[in-house]
Amino acid sequence: MKRFEPLWLALIVIGALNWLAIGLFDTNVVAEIFGTGTATGVVYVIVGIAGLAMVPRLLEEIRLGAGRTHATG
Repeated sequence: MKRFEPLWLALIVIGALNWLAIGLFDTNVVAEIFGTGTATGVVYVIVGIAGLAMVPRLLEEIRLGAGRTHATG
């Protein structure tokens, strides 16, 4: 699964940029490109799968980060 992480991350960023465009400009870029049909739904499903695929990695980072000590200065 780790070999797919760059792809998952790219899809997550694309999804985040789409939500940014929706929030700032009230424009759904995915719907503009793919229309409002099945293709748009497929894109959303793929982006959702990418997000779920990265959950184990996120949990791994949280567990690893819990044991780290922070330098105080």
